[in-house]
Amino acid sequence: MATSHEIDYRIYGEELQFVEIELDPSETAIAESGSFMMMEEGIQMQTIFGDGSQQQQSGGFLGKLMSAGKRLLVGESLFMTAFTNIGQGKRKVSFAAPYTGKIIVFDLSKLGGKIIAQKDAFLCAAKGVSIGIEFQKRLGTGIFGGEGFIMEKLEGDGLAFAHAGGYIVERDLQPGEILKVDTGCIVAYTAGVDFDIEFIRGVRNWMFGGEGLFFAKLQGPGKVWLQSLPISRLAGRIFQYAPQTGGRKEEGSILGGLGNLLDGRE
Repeated sequence: MATSHEIDYRIYGEELQFVEIELDPSETAIAESGSFMMMEEGIQMQTIFGDGSQQQQSGGFLGKLMSAGKRLLVGESLFMTAFTNIGQGKRKVSFAAPYTGKIIVFDLSKLGGKIIAQKDAFLCAAKGVSIGIEFQKRLGTGIFGGEGFIMEKLEGDGLAFAHAGGYIVERDLQPGEILKVDTGCIVAYTAGVDFDIEFIRGVRNWMFGGEGLFFAKLQGPGKVWLQSLPISRLAGRIFQYAPQTGGRKEEGSILGGLGNLLDGRE
């Protein structure tokens, strides 16, 4: 028997997407703060402690505090927002992606009941889905894996929605099949996938290749989701062109710094 609310949804947009969730009477969706876009009359918005899942409700106040407190380790708030349809008919609430990319739908009932995701990927979910943390099993993976020791864990049997940057690639890995990936490009993977870190061999490769010292090694069986544009890569590129870093890059301009004066940037 399903423990999560059975919500319907529709995703709008191409590169800047939002997801519209249709709630039957008494159904609830939960979301991280800052992802809300709009809702219809008849939906009640309430700040809740943690994610409101059955897993978190057991164990008394101390258990709730410990469970919710772990979310601070992945940079999230102790609190989430619940949107409940208190009306008589169907009502809709929408949540927007924070930057250009795609919204990914995880049907946890078809994915073994557990997804491990990067810590800033989660957008919203049906009530009953537990949003916790997953510690990396290997020391090297935690130190050099790009996401640190801790990733986000989505558990349950309902729908969960995540967001990732650029184009999204979904791969099914067979038992023993290995995929080597830039650490920042990993969005999520199912519990059966083995995640490890491999050192890039060759001095020239890591000194002049521009790809860092390590990449992730994902080994099946299981499903993985990858993004072509990690937000860290996008932010780094924008920072290169920010005025506080010493002015824009000239992109081959023969005017050099004079170009900044001519177009009013200095």
